[in-house]
Amino acid sequence: MISNSFMANDGEQRPSGPPEYKVYRSRRGIFSRFRSPDLSGLRERSGRAPKRPGRGDRERRRRPRPRTPARRALKWVGLAALGWILLSFLAFAVSAQLQAFKLSGKAKAALHGNPFLLPSAQTILVLGTDARPPDTKEPGAAPSEECFDQQARGDAPHGECSVGQFRADTLMLIRAGGGAFRKLSIPRDSYAEIPGQGPQKINAAYAFGGAAAEIEAVENFLGIEVDHVAIVDFTGFEDLINAVGGVKVDVPQKICADISGGAGGGQGGFTLRLGKGKNTLDGEKALTYSRLRKPSPCPGPGRSAYTLGYDDLDREQAQQAVIGGIKGRLTDPLRLPFNFVRGPIIGWNAPKAFVSDMGFLTMPQLILAAAIGGDAPANVLCGGANSGCGTGPGGSIEVPESERRRAVKRLLGE
Repeated sequence: MISNSFMANDGEQRPSGPPEYKVYRSRRGIFSRFRSPDLSGLRERSGRAPKRPGRGDRERRRRPRPRTPARRALKWVGLAALGWILLSFLAFAVSAQLQAFKLSGKAKAALHGNPFLLPSAQTILVLGTDARPPDTKEPGAAPSEECFDQQARGDAPHGECSVGQFRADTLMLIRAGGGAFRKLSIPRDSYAEIPGQGPQKINAAYAFGGAAAEIEAVENFLGIEVDHVAIVDFTGFEDLINAVGGVKVDVPQKICADISGGAGGGQGGFTLRLGKGKNTLDGEKALTYSRLRKPSPCPGPGRSAYTLGYDDLDREQAQQAVIGGIKGRLTDPLRLPFNFVRGPIIGWNAPKAFVSDMGFLTMPQLILAAAIGGDAPANVLCGGANSGCGTGPGGSIEVPESERRRAVKRLLGE
């Protein structure tokens, strides 16, 4: 037998080759990767003092830079700005939801939309009524606060409120979302079928059945589904325009008006004087301009809307100009500092301009859709020279089917 050992000089037998042994690798623990290596115990057992880092090690080590007063101030300014933005958004969300609670249940049931407006385009019907608050001296004021609240919520007239008293004064469709923001104004005197009442002027639907009947009448008239509705609250409309610092509109011709006897008539009226071209309007002037039906003669030389003629089509274009002015104020990059400073005020007043089904989730998407969609030119039903529209029964406007199809295709972007 061959032996791997040899006899040493001291008489002990020792192996002649390297010893036989096995190497085992230990598995890392589950939490070992989260712990930094600790060599202090090994150093203590080995009896050696820890090695002092050299100059190169010290230079490679990252040292935390001390915070200067400017950096600390910048941090607090950023946190304050973020808090201000959150407060503005919270004011907007609460105000929008409160307005959504006011809308008539029947009007909500007549709609076809969903809360997610931004990713896919939806159609919004904007309604304004001819009702005036009962405390105003204007002709046609509501007989009571209850009647005024009924039309503001979109309810059908009931109780002491007369059926047929308050009609829709503004009819506008907005197609928003999916990168689009287009508008179509419908003349209030368009001859259409009114649910349960027979054919007559389309704005009469509101007087008989509130917002739900007006939604149905517009859908049948144009062959389009209405997804959301917004009833203009004229007091909130003025407050919103004042909150954003007024709106700029391009007036085609010099226009003057003395509403309800003018500002000095003692009937609560007001006077409007606008020159041709760019005008900045406060809330009262913007509301007057968008609701004006019959201009007055303007003093001094020159032609005006009174001498050139002014009809419902001009009125619809004026309303679109005011809506575009509000959109411009809210989305103009140069207005960001002003809008930021007045953020909570604008956030609270913006939803109060409308009683709508669009609550805290959908209304902010409408603002974003307006910013993304650009500013398309005004589109008015029967606004073209070749529209084929004519005069219908009772002084209404007869709109042919071809014109309605054309307008709907343009609204939908087809």
